[in-house]
Amino acid sequence: MLKMLSTQIGGLLKRVATDQEEAIEETARLLAQAGIGEGFVYFACFDELKAVEINAMQAAEPFQQLRPFTPEANITDIDRVCIFTRTAHDPNALKLAQTLYDAFIPFAVVASEKVENAGKMADLAYTYISMDIKKGLLPNDLGERIVLPHSLTALFIYEAIKMSYDEMVDGL
Repeated sequence: MLKMLSTQIGGLLKRVATDQEEAIEETARLLAQAGIGEGFVYFACFDELKAVEINAMQAAEPFQQLRPFTPEANITDIDRVCIFTRTAHDPNALKLAQTLYDAFIPFAVVASEKVENAGKMADLAYTYISMDIKKGLLPNDLGERIVLPHSLTALFIYEAIKMSYDEMVDGL
């Protein structure tokens, strides 16, 4: 079972790296607009994807110019936001996206759905990255699909964004 899991996760991450390479680069560029300037970067993470913000804030290599996101955060048009959500249809994530959009604050989104299935979220976002998780990776004894690695995939995407972001911000 462990070998199957390893194979499936490896395939998922490879697919994300291949299919989302351009969106990851665009997202890093978007966030670097704040990181290079006087703005701040905020990660608005929902549900289990709060692991991304914890990692970004407390890791051995923290994300530069990152501030903790709270509903009370004073986000302005010189700041940038990246929303990490399990689904593009999460009502709280959509509400935040609409608020940012209405305030003319460019933001990125990382969610499970492919862009064509993300609906309003993809329309509002400046950049959109799909985790490409539609169902569980493995079948169980009952024929159900299990293992939904949203946090793992979001952390992989975060690290890819961070590598490009750091190159841009440190290159000045």
